[in-house]
Amino acid sequence: MAAIFLLNFTGRVILAPLLPTVEEDLGISHAQAGMFFLFISAGYLTAMSGAGYVSARLMHHRTIVLSFALLGLSTLVVAQASTLTGIRFGLFAMGLGAGLYLPSAIATITSLVTRPHWGKAISIHELAPNTSFIIVPLLGELLLRSLSWRAILFYFGLVNFLASGLYAVFGRGGRFAGEPPVPAVVWRFLKDPMLWIVLALFILGVAITLGVFTMLPLYLVSERGLGEAWANTLVGLSRGACPVLALVAGWAADRFGARRTLSTTLTLSGVTVALVGLVPDSWLTLAVVIQPMVAVGFFPAGFTALSTLGDMQTRGTAVSLVVPMAFVIGGGATPWFLGLCGDLGAFDMGFVWVGVFTLAGAFLARLYTARHTA
Repeated sequence: MAAIFLLNFTGRVILAPLLPTVEEDLGISHAQAGMFFLFISAGYLTAMSGAGYVSARLMHHRTIVLSFALLGLSTLVVAQASTLTGIRFGLFAMGLGAGLYLPSAIATITSLVTRPHWGKAISIHELAPNTSFIIVPLLGELLLRSLSWRAILFYFGLVNFLASGLYAVFGRGGRFAGEPPVPAVVWRFLKDPMLWIVLALFILGVAITLGVFTMLPLYLVSERGLGEAWANTLVGLSRGACPVLALVAGWAADRFGARRTLSTTLTLSGVTVALVGLVPDSWLTLAVVIQPMVAVGFFPAGFTALSTLGDMQTRGTAVSLVVPMAFVIGGGATPWFLGLCGDLGAFDMGFVWVGVFTLAGAFLARLYTARHTA
């Protein structure tokens, strides 16, 4: 499950190290390039919102098979598309495929292991995103030496088809139906101001991790003059310690509480994201390395805060409301915003503004925990 989650998450960020090449090949602007991730995130939101209805009909096992089949097919569409419209359609479908996976994966994992081991099993599964942040830039740079960006996506699509077939045959667990969201529960959450505060925090958490990651190679190449090889290598290596630091952050959330951990993480992240845009070239490498090491601390505390919004029966609904929207804005609109700033000749100020909004989130975290102690 962790291995196929690595493939799933890679499908959402595979374009990041390829973006300078894609932009040059298609002749598009920074904003148009950043909007690619907005289309992926929009598909992700759509799929996660309806994943309960799909798994209710297909069962979780078949939903995961469908997820990777759709991810593979849509990646092939992007690789072969000759127009921007075709590429955007394929990217939206990639988001659909990626979004179907996570709800069924969590249900499957918790059915495969006994309750006392859920935390350990899920923490292993959650190593996939941080591992993807490391290997995707390095793998992208390695493959670009001998393959075009279209060929890379083509082969990645084939790998996803293979994963779909292997899981269909060998995948264990998940052979039971999911449950669609209950409208009354959804409405109850939507009326709770705390949901909107947690949503805002998650938007910032995704922005300082996924949003910054997707546009950082393009920024380093086009704005700071780094070679594409060194930019992708630097971005990949800067995430090297993140899997371990994520475990440390989980300990900190338990030890110091979600309020203090969120506030501290967002404060430090706001400063370090802004420094990526402000520091001179001689300090840039240090800023790029420190930024993800701080930002990775958000999610253990963030999910702790999210878990206080509902009981065991309704917690999944809270997750389905918060996480997809956070990925649309934090992981989709943020890259578009950074690209737009780049088109206006202020790429560096885009990172500064993301840092400023993140600093504001530190105060929002205090507002949340004034009512909910986590």
